[in-house]
Amino acid sequence: MSHQKKSMQSSKIEKKLLHYTGKAIADYNMIQPGDKVMVCLSGGKDSYTLLSLLKILRQNSGNKFELFAFTLDQSQPGWDDSGLRAWLTENNIPYEILTKNTYAIVKEKIPEGKTYCSLCSRLRRGNIYNYAEKNGFTKIALGHHRDDLVRSLLMSILYNGEIRH
Repeated sequence: MSHQKKSMQSSKIEKKLLHYTGKAIADYNMIQPGDKVMVCLSGGKDSYTLLSLLKILRQNSGNKFELFAFTLDQSQPGWDDSGLRAWLTENNIPYEILTKNTYAIVKEKIPEGKTYCSLCSRLRRGNIYNYAEKNGFTKIALGHHRDDLVRSLLMSILYNGEIRH
């Protein structure tokens, strides 16, 4: 596939994503003028895509809301945020990468061989919510796709015996 065809296909996908993201925001009144939106940037494609789309929508709205990227470094072995920092700086997106060693807590509390997703998730969300509250953010945006939602739902049902995300 030629570079021009890839670019046209990419542009079509971006337009479609912008349309549906903008529609969801409008239909559910998710972002109002003056909101301070904190996008949780994990370093994965879902959160990068969400942040990129919100940046474009913010510009198209005449900057009626603030946008900020937040990353929680949980001190997992091998974590390297240098590429993330470079991308945020290059794209002029204000950000903070907060280091909290939740990995050590999870390793201490959960026996070897057992799944620690639930505790890790609770610790991560607690840190996210605390940071947002302390810094006056009015909205938190998380980049999840359908598979993430289904996985979280099934884990909640199977491990906790309840339906929640």
